[in-house]
Amino acid sequence: MTVLALDIGGTKFAVARVDAAGELLDRAEHPVGQAPTATLRGLVADFAGPGLTGVGIGSAGPIDAAAGTVSPINIPRWRGYRLVAAVQRLVPGVPVTLAGDAQCMALGEWWRGGHDCGSLLGVVVSTGVGGGLVIDGRPWTGRTGNAGHIGHVIVDLDGEACVCGARGCLETVAGGPSMVRWALAQGWTLAPATGRPDARALAAAARGGAPIPLAAFRRAAGALATAVLNTATVLDVRDVVIGGGVAAAGDLLLDPLRAAIAARAGMPHLRDLRVSSTTLERDAGLYGAAALALLASGMTLRPTP
Repeated sequence: MTVLALDIGGTKFAVARVDAAGELLDRAEHPVGQAPTATLRGLVADFAGPGLTGVGIGSAGPIDAAAGTVSPINIPRWRGYRLVAAVQRLVPGVPVTLAGDAQCMALGEWWRGGHDCGSLLGVVVSTGVGGGLVIDGRPWTGRTGNAGHIGHVIVDLDGEACVCGARGCLETVAGGPSMVRWALAQGWTLAPATGRPDARALAAAARGGAPIPLAAFRRAAGALATAVLNTATVLDVRDVVIGGGVAAAGDLLLDPLRAAIAARAGMPHLRDLRVSSTTLERDAGLYGAAALALLASGMTLRPTP
């Protein structure tokens, strides 16, 4: 049994063929470009072939899994785009299953990340902040497919406006551009020769001991701790896996996150939360998309190292 996995982000598409044992047989990436639909067609045509039993798609959102549509923020040409129907036309007769990209990251980490747990909250901290849930070995996607989207948990009632239309969302504090914007407002500057002020530059400055960038990471970690604790309070999950470009800063984010959780946890079931970084990195979403397709086919999946 071989399935096709698609990971659709704001800037790149990734595709892979994965077998039932969870082995990634081959993969490719391609920038979204100015013609995302053509990019999608080309990648599926290159990887689909005889014996394909299913397709799993993880897409940047918002999504509507019931309708099979996606509206990725960074792909303006795709507003309400009927992604599932488009892929079904490319692979006639093959079932296609859709979930959010962060949901697939969570499912991939649960299945192939070696975390040894029954339930898991996955959080992607990057340009935005996304999330997904695995509860008792099954992806928990909710009514529309957006369950677990922790980036739009409100962490500051008087916070800044979010692109989603709400105010004070986690993403407005912990997303990479938001962290940089806050640091610049506090007086952080970069020498002209060092490049533009982005999340990578912010992390480098924090590693060098610069106080404002360090404060930006502590501030983001505190907001993230609030959202994680709220989610864990409601759902009683113990394992939290952090991925994404900003999370690649490692202990700059994870150490203050763990400290904030430890300082604020009250209920007994919140005091033993296990926070770790992704082990699958860029492939987590592909493994999760493959797991979607395998689960849709009736397979039972168990976590594997």
